[in-house]
Formats: sequence, C-alpha cells, structure tokens
Amino acid sequence: MKEDCPPSSHVPISDSKSILKSELLSLLKTYNCYHQGRSFQLRHREEEGALIIEGLLNISWGLKRPIRLQIQDDRERVHLSWTTGQSSCHSKEPLVQDGRVTAQDPSAQAGPREESSRDSSEPVEEGEETPQLMRTKSDAACVIQRRPRSRAPGEAQRIRRHRFSINGHFYNHKTSVFTPAYGSMTNVRVNSTMTTLQVLTLLLNKFRVENGPSEFALYIVHESGERTKLKDCEYPLISRILHGPCEKIARIFLMEADLGEEVPHDVAQYIKFEMPVLDSFVEKLKEEEEREIIKLTMKFQALRLTMLQRLEQLVEAK
Repeated sequence: MKEDCPPSSHVPISDSKSILKSELLSLLKTYNCYHQGRSFQLRHREEEGALIIEGLLNISWGLKRPIRLQIQDDRERVHLSWTTGQSSCHSKEPLVQDGRVTAQDPSAQAGPREESSRDSSEPVEEGEETPQLMRTKSDAACVIQRRPRSRAPGEAQRIRRHRFSINGHFYNHKTSVFTPAYGSMTNVRVNSTMTTLQVLTLLLNKFRVENGPSEFALYIVHESGERTKLKDCEYPLISRILHGPCEKIARIFLMEADLGEEVPHDVAQYIKFEMPVLDSFVEKLKEEEEREIIKLTMKFQALRLTMLQRLEQLVEAK
C-alpha cells in the first residue's frame, strides 16, 4: 500500500492511499470465489487504464434514532402535476368572436354537447351559422385531457408500493418515522469510484429517506468489536474487498455521525470479556502501575542525591 498518488498500476483506496492493481485483483478473485453462484459477485473492467469494480454492497442498519421517510416521492409529484393539468384544461376556454377572444359562457359550452348527444339520424341544415367559434385545441391539450387507462387492483397495489421496503417496512403516513431493526441488512449497487458520501446519498435516495447524508456515517465493524469509520474520501466497495467477503468477520454499518464512535483494536479485544475477568485485568494493571511508580520514585531520588553531592563538591572547591 502506498501513500502517494496512484499511477495506472495502482488503485486508490482514499485520497492519500492506494493498492497495487494486481493485489486488488487477487483479493477480488477470492471475494468472488466466496460468493460463487450468488448475486454478490463483483464485476470489473478497465477504462483508460483505470480499474473499475462494480456490484452489490451489503450495508447493515445500526441506527439508534428514527429516520424520516419522504411524504412525496417523484412518482407522486408527477401524478399531482398531471391532476393539476387536467383541472386547468376543464376551466373556461376563451372563444373567438368577430376576430376577438372572449370568455366562453358555461351555458353556451353545454349547448354543443347536448346537440352532439342527439340522434345522428336527424338532418342538419347546411349553411347554418354557428353562433360562436370554439378555439382550436392544441395537441398538448388533448394529451393532458387524455385519461389514464384503468389498472387492475393488483397492478395498482404494486404501483402504490413501488418504493423499496426496509426489511418489509413500506412507507405509509402512520409509520413514516421509524427506526430500522439493528443489524438488518440491505444492499445498493455501487462501483469502486464512488466515495463514502456518494454511497450514503445513493442508499438514502433508494429508500426515500428525508434525512441528509451528513447526518450519517459508514463504519467497518469487526467481529472482535473493533470499529473504524470510513472517511468521506474513502471508497466503501474497495474497503469491503480489503476486509474480505465474510460478513461474520467484518460488516459495513450505517450509523449516526454524532453517535457512532471508533473502537481501536487494543480496546476491542477486551469488550467481550465478562466483568469479573475485566476487574482482574484492572487489578493487575493497578499493581503494575504501583510498581512502576515505586521504580520511578527510587530512580529520581537517586538522581537527586547525586546532584546534591555534586553541588556540595563544587561549593567546597570554591
């Protein structure tokens, strides 16, 4: 792993670190062998000498506070604008009379409809002047007034539930604010050029989460309890490959940026011990600390005595 800017033979891990392309491809081969026959295998290609890896990335929910889902998504906004367009088209249309555009009388608008509903067998007098000339409707107006086709109940239900569910939790107004089950897993399709911030944004957009990406962070959580925060400049898919394919050994968690904290390896190795064992460790550390204090006290007392003797010698020499 190098700290400098990566040449074409290296793949960036972050802004300041990189890894040999051959070494990463070897790890990728191991990763795909582990997921053989499953959809979690990663594909790779080269573009202008740069290695690009893409595929599904598993992310576990590790939130302690509830999240908010958007009240309206893109499809609902389109439907709302469609309805607004229809209502505007049904408003009074201006009429052209003697070369001037005038407002149409509702009673006059109903007249042609009633005439059209008459029996078609009735003779129509040729040369009969129409009292008012209807304004020609544009193609856009016809498109807006076109009614959507009726859908089957099953299809309508599928459209209402077009959002991705968070472990079976679909959006509705009563449960738009909720906390995903801790440890439950989801996935997003990413590539090796996407940074932590981009992956966070993609995940939140997938589930229509209203909270901003700045409120969250991604952590690598090891089986031992060690926890490392992924920086904004790092690439989560590359980090996943470097930590191996097994989710039991290391998982990527989505956590709150202000609540999550890093746990170094030296601390993580003591987390799973029982309290009596930890108490015994503390007692041993205290004993070792006392021994060190006594040792240092004796050392400085000897130095002080040496310095006093030397000062006495200098005074006598004068």
